[in-house]
Amino acid sequence: MSTYVYGITASSHPSLPEGMEGVGKPARLVRILEEGDLAAIVSDAPEGLRPKRNDLLAHQNVLSEAGAAGPVLPMRFGNVAPDDAAVTGVLAERAEHYRERLATLEGKVEYNVKASHDEQAALHRVMADNPEVQALAEANRQAGGGSYEQKLQLGEMVVTALQSREAEDAVELHRILEPAAFAVSVGPESTGWLANLSFLVERDSAEVFLAAVEEARKGHPHIELRMNGPLPPYSFVEPGPSEPAGAAPEAMGSQTGRE
Repeated sequence: MSTYVYGITASSHPSLPEGMEGVGKPARLVRILEEGDLAAIVSDAPEGLRPKRNDLLAHQNVLSEAGAAGPVLPMRFGNVAPDDAAVTGVLAERAEHYRERLATLEGKVEYNVKASHDEQAALHRVMADNPEVQALAEANRQAGGGSYEQKLQLGEMVVTALQSREAEDAVELHRILEPAAFAVSVGPESTGWLANLSFLVERDSAEVFLAAVEEARKGHPHIELRMNGPLPPYSFVEPGPSEPAGAAPEAMGSQTGRE
């Protein structure tokens, strides 16, 4: 029977509620595997597991429950090891690394902030800040809209200016929010977002970070911010040694780390 891994914590971590259920239909019971001073939060792995809503929520719920009682290194959804022995083998091999990460993440949570432009507000901002775009737009207006070439030139200038503004706003957002966080992880670029940033924040002072987000929102009305959190610190769980001994460690390490 394969073993589904939710996260890694210290063996001294308070016990989870008895009978707690995890992924699968029917839901598999969550249990603890200990190896020295470390422990893995696991359950039996259901066959044909897919990222469906119920299972994603179950995975998140297990980590939220565990994280409320102390530091947990969260594994991403779908992390499956061949069996229990493979899991405890990883704990033994990467013990030093996991201890260090647990110490670093204690008392901290993750907030993800994604930013995009309000199209109309950003366009107005670009027009106001760029004299060349203003001049060409005015010339086209006085010429009854301008020629095809003039319209094309104006469109290209506007697109270039908007792209430049996106890059500047991404840097500005990072600058505003970074001082309120313990660490920052830059997520992968994706269509529709000018910034995708994850922040590691002290749980007890999260209000400072939330205030910084609100400051950024009020001070830059042309930027739309979407914040998600508090979350388990997925983006700050670094993989273990790059050359694990055998295939079993890869089964637990392959889906940790940044998205």
